[in-house]
Amino acid sequence: MTHAFVEIHGRSGAPVTLHVVQAGPADGPLMILLHGFPEFWYGWKKQIGPLAEAGYRVWVPDQRGYNRSDKPDGIGAYTVDVLAADVVELIDAAGQQKAIVVGHDWGAAVAWWVAATHPERVERLVVLNVPHPAVMKQYASRNIGQMLRSWYIGFFQLPVIPELMAKLGNRAMLVRTLRGSSRPGTFSDDDIHEYKQAWSQPGAFRAMVNWYRAALQRPPAHALSIRITVPTLLIWGVRDQFLKRDMAQPSIDLCDNGTVFFFETATHWVQHEEPERVSELIIEGG
Repeated sequence: MTHAFVEIHGRSGAPVTLHVVQAGPADGPLMILLHGFPEFWYGWKKQIGPLAEAGYRVWVPDQRGYNRSDKPDGIGAYTVDVLAADVVELIDAAGQQKAIVVGHDWGAAVAWWVAATHPERVERLVVLNVPHPAVMKQYASRNIGQMLRSWYIGFFQLPVIPELMAKLGNRAMLVRTLRGSSRPGTFSDDDIHEYKQAWSQPGAFRAMVNWYRAALQRPPAHALSIRITVPTLLIWGVRDQFLKRDMAQPSIDLCDNGTVFFFETATHWVQHEEPERVSELIIEGG
């Protein structure tokens, strides 16, 4: 692995520099792995090697606001349109027309949006434990069970308080998020040390929470093309405490060429818990 810093124009205004871990042959098919909350590039550490060995040119950014990437001020810097534009600009920076886009959690939400709004830039799509945005919107607003699971999104809308609680508690709430919702032993003490270093970067936690604030306070300016036309694989850990399995099949029903693969004993952190099989599925494309 090599660590690089890639400057992109930044749709929200000023240029933004993203920290990107890179691996694999320079002439291999480009694959971009997008992490979610509260992770950073490290969330894909068990996939980078196998994917590179399979011949892919793997780029794994710290998405804007996270770890060593820039952390622009303001909620408007973290809208889903801006986040998707970052991915397109990374494809440009790699000198490619298309990429295989893989995402987990918030990274999956961004990946869905890239495929919906820029299908010509996506070779194929792999998403882990996040539904199609139209399905998520429907369930989050009408399904009581999903509304209860998504309570934290409302909490993150509060000004200042989430940041203050995280600081006073030494990020204990984030540790609980990882360890309390995963299979025992999934996240080691060494892993937690790496995460705490990333969370402690100046301005990181506020930027991470601003993703959630932007989702509700700055919705997309244009309508989403609801059909996903690129080949799509949805990987789902069934024991997810945050997102209901019920949303998986309706998401695939909105894809012209889609497949869903369930891990019955995995949680929301499926790529950590079933790393070998998840890597195989990403390579196989379903």
